[in-house]
Amino acid sequence: TEAEVPEKLLHLELRTALYLILKRELAARACIGSDQFVYWNARDPRRCLAPDGFVKLGRPQERFASWKTWERGGPSELAVEILSESDDWDEKLERYHELGVRELVSFDPEPARLRVWDRVDDDLVERIVEGPTTPCTTLSAFWVVAPVDGTSGPRLARDAAGRDLWLTPAELEADARRAAEQRIVELEAELRRRGG
Repeated sequence: TEAEVPEKLLHLELRTALYLILKRELAARACIGSDQFVYWNARDPRRCLAPDGFVKLGRPQERFASWKTWERGGPSELAVEILSESDDWDEKLERYHELGVRELVSFDPEPARLRVWDRVDDDLVERIVEGPTTPCTTLSAFWVVAPVDGTSGPRLARDAAGRDLWLTPAELEADARRAAEQRIVELEAELRRRGG
């Protein structure tokens, strides 16, 4: 359940934001993980991955140290990797193929780019992604490259243009604060109008 892997701050921030977004939107209907080991071969524990984000539909959110597909079900429907310089992407892609994931998303922070693979006839086939958005077929949403805490990262949106983003907790809090401030302005204006 543990391994020493150096993680840069940017990677941590993007991974954490993605996890919090997925958990907020999906926890009632999916189990979400981030950086836990996923095992698919009970005979060979070296055959594992630790996706930056993964989603197993049809189960409510629960806490777990690692995910063993022979105990918890699998494969996960969606996995996300935020790339770093130390990644051997060809090796990871082969492991995701073995795992059986249905949709695989990779995000390269430099130059802020999404790549997506779909499972087609028991193979992972790279999707042509033109521009900063592409459908998330697993979640009936859209992958977009959008702001995350002062940088660009992988986000999900309800629309293809990426205007209706699934929000981070910080964005939700900011929206609530703006709405409360606007309501105060409206109430103060109403008091002035009434002569109060």
